[in-house]
Amino acid sequence: MSGHSKWSTIKHKKAALDAKRGKIFTKLIKEIAVSVREIGSDPDSNPRLRLAIQNAKGANMPKDTIERAIKKGSGEGGADYVEVTYEGYASHGVAVFVECTTDNINRTVSNVRSVFAKSGGSLGTNGSLEFIFDRKGVFVVPLPEGLDEDDLILELIDGGAEDVEIEEAMIHITCEMDDFGNMQKKLEDMNLEAQSAELQRIPNTYVSLDDGTFGQVMKLIDSLEDDDDVQKVYHNIEASDDQFANLTNQT
Repeated sequence: MSGHSKWSTIKHKKAALDAKRGKIFTKLIKEIAVSVREIGSDPDSNPRLRLAIQNAKGANMPKDTIERAIKKGSGEGGADYVEVTYEGYASHGVAVFVECTTDNINRTVSNVRSVFAKSGGSLGTNGSLEFIFDRKGVFVVPLPEGLDEDDLILELIDGGAEDVEIEEAMIHITCEMDDFGNMQKKLEDMNLEAQSAELQRIPNTYVSLDDGTFGQVMKLIDSLEDDDDVQKVYHNIEASDDQFANLTNQT
């Protein structure tokens, strides 16, 4: 299994077990609000909003919460959010890319810098990690019963999938960023509804760590993810199966 698919799988498992559902909802609400502010509140004409709503439903967000998030994005009592990114290195040369949505940039950069500093890492300049991460579309789709897996994979590849992995009744699909819309359309044509669909930053080079170091670096990443302003955190750790299993057991 490729490293990025494996990390996609473990992140999905973590999300399914995550007790901090309030934080998950906070991040999804911000994504909905920013999507509305950028393009508008009609999902039919706003692909980003349509995707945000789909991901919110996949996280079991109540319908009325989604509707309130849309209203906030339309200017009805919502904060003025902006999107910012930060790039840096954790200890032992691990590259970390942080995507944030915030109404106070000074607070956000201070918090992010503090997490890096306390964990022996450091922030870099924007663009310093462009050579490490590629933008990819990543879809997680429940596997329908009765379908031939080989035929399914071939059809998804025909629709633009670059990588397809099936594990524990879930299909994990990776595609080029430019094929993201085509992949969405292909899934619709196949009557497959994605549980989550997003553009991710996938590393093209990886760093292996021993168990102790892995735990230390994951504490930095978990601290970043716990910040309400942080939407997504990407890294280039290639963990062993045992390390991934231990990570899942700790949630």
